[in-house]
Amino acid sequence: MSKSGSDQTGGEAFEALATAVERALERIRELEARARDAESRSGELATTLDRFSADEEAPARMMERLRHLEEENGEMKRRLDEGRSAVDRLLARIRFLEEK
Repeated sequence: MSKSGSDQTGGEAFEALATAVERALERIRELEARARDAESRSGELATTLDRFSADEEAPARMMERLRHLEEENGEMKRRLDEGRSAVDRLLARIRFLEEK
């Protein structure tokens, strides 16, 4: 039996199979590494969550601190606006006096 020129020989087929297997193994190694990384991150997140869960008042304290900081931020913005207005008034007076 003769084979046509487009058919692979046994050696070529084996090489193609070996290449495919090597690619598959490399992909499996990559996926295993990604899975280890994901498990590690998951463990870190679980530890962090446990720390917050152990102290049930911690989230409430954090929210209270956030509310307080937002109030302080609003007060600072108000003071800054007042300061700008005062500077604008002083500059207007200086310009007025310079024009005289």
